[in-house]
Amino acid sequence: MTDAHDALALSRGPALPNRMMLAPLTNLQSHADGTLSEDEFVWLTKRAQGGFGLTMTCAAHVQAIGQGFPGQLGIFSDEHLPGLTRLASALNAEGGVSSVQLHHAGMRSPAELIGEAPVSASEQAEFGARALSGEEVEAMIEAFIRGAERAEAAGFHGVELHGAHGYLLCQFLSAETNRREDPFGGTLANRMRPLLQIIDGIRARCAPTFQLGVRLSPERFGMTLDDATAVAQRLLVEEKIDYLDLSLWDVRKKALDAPEVDLIDPFMALPRGRVAVGVAGKINSGEDVRYALGKGADFVLLGRAAILHHDFPKRLAADENFQAATLPVTRAHLVAEGLGPKFVDYMATWKGFVEEA
Repeated sequence: MTDAHDALALSRGPALPNRMMLAPLTNLQSHADGTLSEDEFVWLTKRAQGGFGLTMTCAAHVQAIGQGFPGQLGIFSDEHLPGLTRLASALNAEGGVSSVQLHHAGMRSPAELIGEAPVSASEQAEFGARALSGEEVEAMIEAFIRGAERAEAAGFHGVELHGAHGYLLCQFLSAETNRREDPFGGTLANRMRPLLQIIDGIRARCAPTFQLGVRLSPERFGMTLDDATAVAQRLLVEEKIDYLDLSLWDVRKKALDAPEVDLIDPFMALPRGRVAVGVAGKINSGEDVRYALGKGADFVLLGRAAILHHDFPKRLAADENFQAATLPVTRAHLVAEGLGPKFVDYMATWKGFVEEA
């Protein structure tokens, strides 16, 4: 069986020194204009120092109108480059791989945050969102590609496209939220068109060694298991991406559409060619890591465990049965792990995560 500490060679760019990635985590720490803050710099570089094979930023929005939460890292302007360049240099100095997650919240962009009505694949009355015009879809695709170019210029090894969790690319993929009648709607192939055009644009305009991943949600947010597996299969077969990141919520959960099926299994069964496939979802111990890798994953992404322990990979190397701290934890614990005040306050909104004073 694959070991968590084995190196992972991707089809492009540098190999990961191990099979553990930092999941892209919302942390609310950047400045209001999207520029990198010192707190976010510390949070991320501490994870690289802690031994993660790949350290990924939080979701970074590629258009101002695509901001999904306060204090979100931006990559929609060249004004973001100085901070991103400093971050990439520091991450790369630790010997791992660095990546920016590219994101657009679409209908989930709060109007009070972006100063106008949010946008989506189609009108969404529940969110007060309007449908993007065809020209605006093209501009959004270009914004993702430009975001990748900025990440490359800053020195990152690659980017991940956020196609999960009901954000804009997922809103296009879902037949529930995409009711368009133009080339970007209708069949699944049409609904995939924005994602595929972004991938093609990045491949055409970034270096051949620039790494590219995609995050997908296998279910919820209007995605059916059949559609999710079909999207995954096309991405794997075409081999234009280097890794697929599956956000499962829980690597041990059963599929909503097929309760007799482990949600992870249909994706592990897909032919993957040269594309690595990773999973995220309640991986908090050495046992959880071994379970996911034993199921066929090439790598795992750690969220909560990485918040609790900046050096989870090093702790796992020292103790194969290491388990993340039991919740709740103190604010002092999180501060010691490199979380700034805004991030600690955010984690305190997660039920049972932070001890009440």
